[in-house]
Amino acid sequence: MPLSDFVTGVKSLKRGLKQIGLVSALDGTQLMQDLQAGQRLVTLEGDLWRWDGLVFKGDAPSPAAQRLSQRNRLTDLDGEISKGRTDLASASAHVDALSKALEQAQTEERAHRENWRTAQHDIADCQSRLDVAQKAVGDLVTRQSALEEAKIRLASSLKEAQEIFADAKKSIDECESLEDGDARNKKMQAQLLEKREVSDKARLALGNFENANRMRANRISQLENEMASWQRREASAKAQLETLTRREHEIANQLKTLAELPDSHSHKRDALDSQLEDARHAHKICADKLAAAQNTHRDLDRANRAAANTLGEVKAEMARIDERLKGLIVQRQQIEQMISESLGIGADKTAEVAGIKAEHQLPDALQTERRLERLKAERERLGGVNLSAEKEMKEVGEKLEIMVNDKDDLVAAIAKLRTGISSLNREGRARLTEAFDKVNAHFSDLFTSLFGGGTAELTFVESDDPLEAGLEILARPPGKKPQPLSLLSGGEQALTAMALIFAVFLTNPAPICVLDEVDAPLDDANVERFCNLLDSMRERTQTRFLVITHNPITMARVDRLFGVTMAERGVSQLVSVDLAAAQATQEAG
Repeated sequence: MPLSDFVTGVKSLKRGLKQIGLVSALDGTQLMQDLQAGQRLVTLEGDLWRWDGLVFKGDAPSPAAQRLSQRNRLTDLDGEISKGRTDLASASAHVDALSKALEQAQTEERAHRENWRTAQHDIADCQSRLDVAQKAVGDLVTRQSALEEAKIRLASSLKEAQEIFADAKKSIDECESLEDGDARNKKMQAQLLEKREVSDKARLALGNFENANRMRANRISQLENEMASWQRREASAKAQLETLTRREHEIANQLKTLAELPDSHSHKRDALDSQLEDARHAHKICADKLAAAQNTHRDLDRANRAAANTLGEVKAEMARIDERLKGLIVQRQQIEQMISESLGIGADKTAEVAGIKAEHQLPDALQTERRLERLKAERERLGGVNLSAEKEMKEVGEKLEIMVNDKDDLVAAIAKLRTGISSLNREGRARLTEAFDKVNAHFSDLFTSLFGGGTAELTFVESDDPLEAGLEILARPPGKKPQPLSLLSGGEQALTAMALIFAVFLTNPAPICVLDEVDAPLDDANVERFCNLLDSMRERTQTRFLVITHNPITMARVDRLFGVTMAERGVSQLVSVDLAAAQATQEAG
């Protein structure tokens, strides 16, 4: 019945009371599904059912009680925070005291370490001085020993010299006069010459005898070797003859034995034929048994494979069922955990809380799911009581203001950056177009000079914007049609590339230019053109060209040559030749 039957008031209040029904606690849940928009159901115990699904129990804590509980909790937390701050202050003081003690200990440790390093340095210095002193003592001992040995050697040499002097003096006293000595010396020299001639003749004869003796000894050795060889051949022939004789006797005995064998062989052959027939018959029986056994084995093997396949399928099905069972168990555990986390009750008490009895039929799952989703959405919309919402709103407002300012700064910076990029692009296009025109003009002139005619040009491709376009080289040597660089011959490609390189170089010349083997792919005629181009470039610019080459034509056209030669094995030497000065000297001579 409507609540307006029990409560009186103004007309507008009565209209609202008519939309509120007074029911019992047992009927509220069932009648809630029939409520229209704006209608409610209440009980005398304070229960509330609203048309949008909101339910309040009479014994549920009110928002005021919850806020009071939260305030009490905040008071307790403030006390705990104060206590924690006190503990933190005491701990900080203790930490500061420990830090000071640690710093003092570290200072003392550093002082001790410094004293230890100083002591180590002093010990090392003393040790080094001790090593120097010991080395000096050793050197002095060595020098003293050397001096003692030198003194002994000098005393011995002095004694020998005195003895030699005494002998020489004695010999001088015993010598005859100078005239007699000269005559005796001449006589002895003449005798010596005669004896030398006789000795030379005897030595020559002895050499002839030795050569003849050596030749006879060699001939005797050869004859002895030949005799030994013939003796070995004779012994080998005798052994071979004995072997052949013994073999002849053995063959004769075998022939005699073979002549007696045919009679015995015929009896053996008949017995062997009979055994062969029996063996063939037994082999046939065994072959039949083997074939039957093989057929039986194949049937059993086929049956075994079929059973193994069936067993494998059963095992696979059991494994799939086991996996599904494990998955369902895990899913059930997850659902129980979700129920425990969401509702704070065990999964076995959900039916009791929901008011579902075992003998009653379960409600429709789809309808229950929709109702649950609606209740969750309403709960999410209500949210919780945020006591620091105003403070958070101020903080969010400040952050929003900072973000808005940053956004404005970023927008201004992006606009400024785009303006700068546009300006750089304009200036880049202008400079690139200017440099391109200069390089293209130099490239055309140099190409015509190198080839003795023809035309060449650079073009932008794939885009109208020079900053994004590609570059293509179109060349037309004399007597050919214009075509890309890739369709030219090797020498034409080299000359075209050389013209392009020097065209870029003419746009911004440098004091020094190094060319490394640029004339390697050119023939003699093109090398002459290359040298003429270098002369022209040298006249047009103040550049000094350093050419690394092995071509004799290029080396003949330069002013100075530098090379490396190896005058001695393993010793390299730099060589420089001033060709201009040499030519001037030659013309002057």
